[in-house]
Amino acid sequence: MLEPGIWFCLAVFETEIILMRVSFYVIVCVLLLNFKIVHAMIKMPALFGNDMVLQQDANTPIWGLAEANEQIAVETSWDNSKQHLTAGPDGKWFVKVKTPKAGGPYNIIVSGQNKINLQNVLIGEVWICSGQSNMGFALNQAANTEEEVPAARNHQIRFFTIKSSVSSIPEANCNGSWSECTPETAAQFSAVAYFFGKRLQKELNVPVGLVQASYAGTPAEAWVGMKALQAEPDFAPILLRYAKGIADFNNAQKEHAKELAQWEEAIKQASILKKPTPPKPYYLQMDQTGPGHSQSPSGLYNGMIAPLIPYCIRGVIWYQGECNAWRAYQYRKLFPSLIENWRKEWQQGDFPFYYVQIAPFNYSIWDTIDEPIGPELREAQMMALAIPNTGMAVTMDIGDINDIHPKNKKDVGDRLARLALAKTYNRHMVYSGPIYKFMRIEDSNSKTQSAKAHDKVIRLFFDHADSGLIAKGDNLTCFEIAGEDRTFVSANALIDGNTIIVYNNKVKNPVAVRFAWSNTAVPNLFNKDGLPASSFRTDDWPGVTVGRN
Repeated sequence: MLEPGIWFCLAVFETEIILMRVSFYVIVCVLLLNFKIVHAMIKMPALFGNDMVLQQDANTPIWGLAEANEQIAVETSWDNSKQHLTAGPDGKWFVKVKTPKAGGPYNIIVSGQNKINLQNVLIGEVWICSGQSNMGFALNQAANTEEEVPAARNHQIRFFTIKSSVSSIPEANCNGSWSECTPETAAQFSAVAYFFGKRLQKELNVPVGLVQASYAGTPAEAWVGMKALQAEPDFAPILLRYAKGIADFNNAQKEHAKELAQWEEAIKQASILKKPTPPKPYYLQMDQTGPGHSQSPSGLYNGMIAPLIPYCIRGVIWYQGECNAWRAYQYRKLFPSLIENWRKEWQQGDFPFYYVQIAPFNYSIWDTIDEPIGPELREAQMMALAIPNTGMAVTMDIGDINDIHPKNKKDVGDRLARLALAKTYNRHMVYSGPIYKFMRIEDSNSKTQSAKAHDKVIRLFFDHADSGLIAKGDNLTCFEIAGEDRTFVSANALIDGNTIIVYNNKVKNPVAVRFAWSNTAVPNLFNKDGLPASSFRTDDWPGVTVGRN
């Protein structure tokens, strides 16, 4: 028989075991509960955050993730309303809220098993600002930065910059955050977008939200969804080049692995023989069309545009094209496909899409063949004006032929803002320089005194020239004329009201005119409202980029 003291010790021991078990179960339950709470946390994309701007007077989508079938409430302070909804089986939830006229700041509270309180929210005008390096060109790099940056303080302008991201599939989220416009934030933001937003905010007197999605050195196909690229037979070479790039990259990886193994063995032998260590094999960088590269088809659309959809926007401003100049004829279809693709995916109708025509630049710096690829790309951009609700800002007068990144971004932003103010916000103002419309062959007259009476001349007609045309200088420059032999020679050009007469005594029977048809031409034709004319040609003869794809 056990002693009473031993019974007591056993009883205590058993009690401790029971308590330990209870404690263990309590701990497990708490951990499981915490896991469930963490798992059930409502999450929202980076686009939804403090200091954000929502599009005014719209049914604005708001969305996120939660636990499957979780009950969620969305409260908006501008109307003190609350909407209740249930997350789907996959945890996704989506709701539309009716926004008022411009104003704020407001709060948005999204609650379920946790709560998100979005503060300092403004209601105003939201624009996507996208493209390659000239859109990404920061304000602190632009002309007059010493004056502009310190003055860039306006809490009615908000920035959202998306971190550069390439993806093989459409992403649901991006890396970025909203911030108020201050000298510090504006300095790093797109100069073109800043000047665009600054003028809009001043003219409209409403908050403006600018979402920057840009990546230097990228072609248009990187910004187009894969389904849109696959739907167009003319884009097949782009996709084939991409497939080849992936195959070459994978083969290069396998070959490099073999070289590394041989190198490691050579190091061992060198150590034994006390010889110098052999150099490590050079690792060939992935091809521009290889996986993960910024130029890969759809890569930037997936990583930087898809996460924005269907955030409610007013429109898009776009500055890109230099990377496609060598394939300008292809751009005639590629650029419209991009616009159509974005509009289709956003499902917000034919929203405004305003873009910058590329500036004059000496492409022979990079290519020994001085072919007029620049004007062919500008021509492709001008042809896109046939797409409803588009507009083009011409930059023939504010480029830098020796620098593909001209520093005058203020005029670029202002010209884009003119387009928006006139075409989107119905402000009465001229928004474009002269755009070639059509030509007519005529007999010479008294205005062309240097041309013989029996000679023919070509009269050019323009859109956006109702107020008249002017030459900034003594005479119009950069005009050429050709006869049936298709040989262009320099031509005389005279302004006659809102038309131009072009001739050359040596070309008796002219059939075509070209204007500023070179990479580096900086012409001096403007309308009386001070906006420059685009380069153009009256013929449709095959260009140098035909067949390049």
